[in-house]
Amino acid sequence: MTETDQQGSSVLEAVCTAMIRLHKEQFGRGPTRARAYFNGADGLTCVLQEVLLPAERKLVELGDAERVREARVAFQAATEDQFTTAVTEILGRDVQAFASGVDPINDVIFENFMLGPRT
Repeated sequence: MTETDQQGSSVLEAVCTAMIRLHKEQFGRGPTRARAYFNGADGLTCVLQEVLLPAERKLVELGDAERVREARVAFQAATEDQFTTAVTEILGRDVQAFASGVDPINDVIFENFMLGPRT
């Protein structure tokens, strides 16, 4: 592994740690698994697994996955600045766009960031 690869890996680990922390702060528990990936030069995605609360999992079991999706996306929109600030601080690049997606049936959340130009 080259030094550049190691730096990229440690940055991605820091992003995962920040996303886990933010989810714990918002919901009282965080995901059990997290991975972050660069998508080209300006994209970043963090995949968080096993994130749903027991009550949310019950709603999914009862066929109300859409209610879980709507609530999670609303919470993410309300705290967008915390997510973008964390990524900006870790990468040293502004975040131009942020979108959070949730798949309640598979208990996965995707945090997506479009990064601004390098300075």
